[in-house]
Amino acid sequence: MLSRVANSIYWMSRYLERAENVARFIGVNLNLSLDMPGEYGEQWGPLVNITGDGELFAKRYGEPTRENVLHFLTFDRDNPNSILSCVRHARENARSVREIISSEMWEQANHFYLMVKDAAANKSSLKNPHDFYMAVKMESHLFDGITEATMSHGEAWHFLQMGELLERADKTSRILDVKYFILLPDEQVLGAAIDNIQWSALLKSASALEMYRKHSKQITPSKVAEFLLLNKDFPRSVQSCLRRAANSLRSITGSQQDDFSNVIEKRLGKLLADLNYTHIDEIISCGLHEFLDSLQTRLNQIDDAIFETYFTLRPLTGSSSHLT
Repeated sequence: MLSRVANSIYWMSRYLERAENVARFIGVNLNLSLDMPGEYGEQWGPLVNITGDGELFAKRYGEPTRENVLHFLTFDRDNPNSILSCVRHARENARSVREIISSEMWEQANHFYLMVKDAAANKSSLKNPHDFYMAVKMESHLFDGITEATMSHGEAWHFLQMGELLERADKTSRILDVKYFILLPDEQVLGAAIDNIQWSALLKSASALEMYRKHSKQITPSKVAEFLLLNKDFPRSVQSCLRRAANSLRSITGSQQDDFSNVIEKRLGKLLADLNYTHIDEIISCGLHEFLDSLQTRLNQIDDAIFETYFTLRPLTGSSSHLT
């Protein structure tokens, strides 16, 4: 497979997953603004800081009002991580590999982009933001379903899976981090009714509340963190995402279980081993935010290794590589 093709497929899926997760991210605050009053429900400034775009936002908007933050994260063309920018980039990547993906996938990527573009042109689209952000999530789900049903599960599909799953793992960790940066202004609310509302909203943002209820009847911070980080069966948990990403990586490299042939497999395998042998009590005692910050750094290092191994153009040498 051409490195250009693998790169486009990988980033097509990452951008679509990112758009969906930005919608989920915003949904945390929107749900809380309905359920909780005052300082507990209306905090928009930290939202852009958690996405890593605080400096750009401050330069362009200044005041982190609800209207400014929603526009910046949703429709701002100059924000590379806005929903509009992500879906546009995904469509461009899909266009470049139309001969690889199915026609139904291309049509859905195009439809997704046009839906968001039309919403951006319609100033009234955010008057009922819940409907719009739900539509973004459903368009992303539809693309996933079409991909599963219409694309051959070969090498290209595994690159697509890696992109989607690594992006999902990263954003699940960031959604969990929201609790400590936005949803917990002071320690006085710990264990109170307000705290339960916050954790329920957090689980909803990851579409995890119903599955969590089947797993555990009581909502506690440690159990929620354990479910979103370490549960092996829930498809949006960090460990589940990384296990499936590792399976796709092995399908590309041909490596055996518990073996590695490149730095990607080494880094991903070590991270999975750490998660597999880590107990949630150890994570909490050492600091959940610190753990999540380290996790996000390691995910970035895995992404860097994927780029260096498969996507960068190098002079031809005597040794062969998997991608050309």
